[in-house]
Amino acid sequence: MIEVGAGLVTLSDRRTQRTWPVEVEPFRISAFPVTRAEFAPVGGDRLPVTEVSWWDAIRFCNTRSERDGLEPAYRIHDDGDGVDWDRSADGFRLPTEAEWEFACRAGTTGPRYGELDEIAWYRGNSQDRIHEVGGRQPNAWGLYDMLGNAWDWCWDVYDPEVYGTYRVLRGGGWFDEQWSCRASVRRRSHPSYQVDDVGFRLARSGGGPCLS
Repeated sequence: MIEVGAGLVTLSDRRTQRTWPVEVEPFRISAFPVTRAEFAPVGGDRLPVTEVSWWDAIRFCNTRSERDGLEPAYRIHDDGDGVDWDRSADGFRLPTEAEWEFACRAGTTGPRYGELDEIAWYRGNSQDRIHEVGGRQPNAWGLYDMLGNAWDWCWDVYDPEVYGTYRVLRGGGWFDEQWSCRASVRRRSHPSYQVDDVGFRLARSGGGPCLS
């Protein structure tokens, strides 16, 4: 995993025209999205795992934490309908959308951290299919596929007053036009939905020195 230091990121929402600053604490984030081989070791490959719900991702985080002797970050309610994040736990979890965007930008301020065709699989170059992780150039902090190939689930609720429990997606996917593959773009989906261009990557609390 890549260690990311503390910093400040300004999030924005095109639908509501809002912007808001968020302070990010040190954390760690995986260099690659979770692959099929990681999610289901028997018969898996290096394609990003997709068609996984937000709930699937939450449960995988806890399972992976337990396997590695870490304290699970999530406490799922007995009725299976809610979850609490123990922010003191050292286990795996989903990144917040502020962490995701801060890591995606890697110190850059433009819509992308490089030329789109060099860093992302999207509708213009994907041949209408998903690709193995790591096939495009990483950002300056060594993170691959932050844009394109598969959307990433984030921890955050998108807009509870309008969309209820829908959760945030970030990054764009292999079937998206170029405008969707930007660091600031937010999408949403119901936490129980499984979509063929939606996956996730892992994060953990704690990280390295401050990054500008």
